[in-house]
Amino acid sequence: MDKIEVIGVMSGTSLDGLDLCHVIFDLKNLSDFKIANSISIRYNSNILEKLHNIVERESEEINNIDIVYGTFIGESINKFISDFNLKNINLISSHGHTVFHQPEMGITLQIGNGEIINKMTGIKTVNNFRAQDLSLGGQGAPLVPIGDKILFSKFKYCLNLGGFINLSIKSDNQITAYDICPLNTVLNFYSKKMGYEFDENGILSSRGKINIDLFNELNSISFYFKKNPKSLGIEFVIDKIFPLIDSYKISEEETLATFVKHAAFQISKNINDSEKVLLSGGGTYNNNLVDILRNEYNINIIIPNKKIIDFKEALIFALLGVLRIQNKTNCLKSVTGAEKDHSSGDIYF
Repeated sequence: MDKIEVIGVMSGTSLDGLDLCHVIFDLKNLSDFKIANSISIRYNSNILEKLHNIVERESEEINNIDIVYGTFIGESINKFISDFNLKNINLISSHGHTVFHQPEMGITLQIGNGEIINKMTGIKTVNNFRAQDLSLGGQGAPLVPIGDKILFSKFKYCLNLGGFINLSIKSDNQITAYDICPLNTVLNFYSKKMGYEFDENGILSSRGKINIDLFNELNSISFYFKKNPKSLGIEFVIDKIFPLIDSYKISEEETLATFVKHAAFQISKNINDSEKVLLSGGGTYNNNLVDILRNEYNINIIIPNKKIIDFKEALIFALLGVLRIQNKTNCLKSVTGAEKDHSSGDIYF
């Protein structure tokens, strides 16, 4: 078999839906790939209600949601296969939805039961990519950098603007990566308070005035001064970001403007040359954020095609699954801080 066809599955912390990405890889050269089909599926009200504030639920309820959500993923994949008449899918590789991620306590949990996905589709399935890394002393995140290394090797910087902002940096044949700060988890929350699903094109944040005191206090949060490796979970937003913002009693537009400026500032602290920076994730469409990065911080932003913007993470999780079934490294110690490089993920046949 010269090629392998994979469906990569990704659910982000911003709860904007489930991404499915059908990728064809050349097994002799995995950097040779094609995104053949892709779709983003909005969550129905039932799934959205179950995922919302899931971190605050009891363990038994989380276990039940794991089954429900795994069933939803399985149904979504079967419909995707039917709608696009896909005949040769060899593998499903699913990140799942993160319930909580607390590496300092050795805890991470992604739901979306892999065994159920496998049984419903009849296709070999890989999931649970993070747990093994924690057991090896790592952060369990970020996982995308191995994909940045293999698939996007010509870029020194790969910057994902999703629920959280993640940065991969390639230098001297070494790659490091880490979470910078939250983004859409915060922007979407305050946009919804204004009656919008998200800040489309950054219009809402562009209207607001920056609150300098809040801006300065956000930038003084201790996480930003920690050394790498480091990663973030939704708990950071719930415990640190929301209470701090809400203590200011300012308008949502002012909040959005201030947080976008904060995110841009934190990005700028981590990119200190004129090398190209490849963007991806929903925040790429936030023109206000991109304009600040380009015009105020002189960052050399490269915006790829829409498929890469929208499906880069699902694409890379497809790659992680291929590496896993080949028993090749898909998790890098230089990124997570684990004691060794390793091949991570549970496989269901």
